[in-house]
Amino acid sequence: MNSTSKKTWFIAFVVSLGGFLYGFDAAIISGVMNYVTPEFDLSTQEQGWVPSSPLFAAMFAMLVSGRASDVLGRKKMLLIIAFTYALSALLSAYATGFHMLWIARMIGGVAFGAALVIAPVYIAEVSTAEARGKLVSIQQLNIVLGFFAAFLSNYYINNAFTSGASSFLTITNVWRFMLAVELIPAVLYFILLFFVPKSPRWLFIKERDKEAENVLASIHGREKASKLASHIIKSLSGARKNNDRIRLKDLFKKSLRYVMGVGIGLAILQQVTGINAVYYYATSIFKQTGIGTDAAFASGILLSLTTVLFTFVAIFLIDKMGRRPLLLIGVGGIALSMILCGYGFQNATYSLEATTMANLEPALQDKLGSFTSEVFDDDVSFKREMIAILGSQEYASNEGAILEAATHMNSTLVLVGILGFIACFAFSLGPVMWVMLSELFPNRYRGLAIGFVGFLNGLSSWLVTQIFPWELANWGNAVTFYIYGVIALIGFFAFLKTLPETKGKSLEELEKDLIKQ
Repeated sequence: MNSTSKKTWFIAFVVSLGGFLYGFDAAIISGVMNYVTPEFDLSTQEQGWVPSSPLFAAMFAMLVSGRASDVLGRKKMLLIIAFTYALSALLSAYATGFHMLWIARMIGGVAFGAALVIAPVYIAEVSTAEARGKLVSIQQLNIVLGFFAAFLSNYYINNAFTSGASSFLTITNVWRFMLAVELIPAVLYFILLFFVPKSPRWLFIKERDKEAENVLASIHGREKASKLASHIIKSLSGARKNNDRIRLKDLFKKSLRYVMGVGIGLAILQQVTGINAVYYYATSIFKQTGIGTDAAFASGILLSLTTVLFTFVAIFLIDKMGRRPLLLIGVGGIALSMILCGYGFQNATYSLEATTMANLEPALQDKLGSFTSEVFDDDVSFKREMIAILGSQEYASNEGAILEAATHMNSTLVLVGILGFIACFAFSLGPVMWVMLSELFPNRYRGLAIGFVGFLNGLSSWLVTQIFPWELANWGNAVTFYIYGVIALIGFFAFLKTLPETKGKSLEELEKDLIKQ
């Protein structure tokens, strides 16, 4: 690897650290909810709002951040994002109640919503055609490394508390330490951003050609920079003559309909197959299988490790195999995995027996003793019965132990389904969507277009995360996972007809091929 390519990798890694913070924030709440729910006595709706509130803020941040980066510059926006991450981590750790917690997390949502849009745009704008796929995919790698770090952090903090190894951790502050850890990578991100240059293509759009060419030369060398500069200036020549302000309605003109359709389809499908529901509620999902709370935390680490490994598969293959094959194989695998999870939960039964109830606290045994002979065929009716007896707060505090005692199912089947889903997502919809969004749109429209499509991605993500606890409570595990499987199957056949291949072409060549004049 020569010095030029080393610099490109360094820039891509630093810029995409916003993705690490997004992944960390998304996964850390999975463990936090186990303590916050009983402490603040959260309702089902509130249990959905705490994890999903950042996504609600993120979708609006996505809508405006692309355009804001067109005005202020990609680098300046990234510095604002890093500061906002740090502020959110601090306020979340000091939350005194439900309202302060979701407001603090919404501040973080503004940060990661903007980061998810701007980072791939910036990386695509500094990359060559040959390496663009793998470099933009580093954002997804950082996201899943953030997931892994959060699950690992949660596991060790939870273990230190439950084992009594730490004297300063209590049931009321253990989740605060989980949230406070995020401050460390947020500060590091802010510092490292001072070592990356401004986006050269943004500088060309602003007609700062000499400065832009110098940035290209510092990254790719003078000879390659000169060629890239001439191609970029040529592609922007029409836009420079027609210097009208771009408006949202311009994205829907006839010439952009195809790329907007593909982009919108990718953005929505990435979320409605259930990825954030699985990540945000991973610990809760594993508890539903009856493996117990400690094992559920450990399974979260296995889940995030799988994501990291298969994201490396995507980075290795995306510029060799191409975007289209990876997406189609991955979406097909997602459909099968979700259907497998649905089947596993469908065949579960729930009953409290004297032998398994012995592991529950004496007070719970007294209250639930009359149900040792009753068998439930679905999780919804069983949980409703438990809540009717214990109340929502006491059931939430003991759900892991109760389900471990009552659930009779093939938990391995669900674990394989979840890990299969995660693996397929990690080499397809996860990285490939952001790569393609950074490639599909013309230079002049890229910031606004990816912001709008990102808004739809965020809206889908928020809706899925918000209604997931309601789905589990009212429809049950089996129906919920079957729905995700069917949606993925529909997406597979839709993309089989419409998805283009974008590997190996410069952004300017793709503009010429995909934009219908």
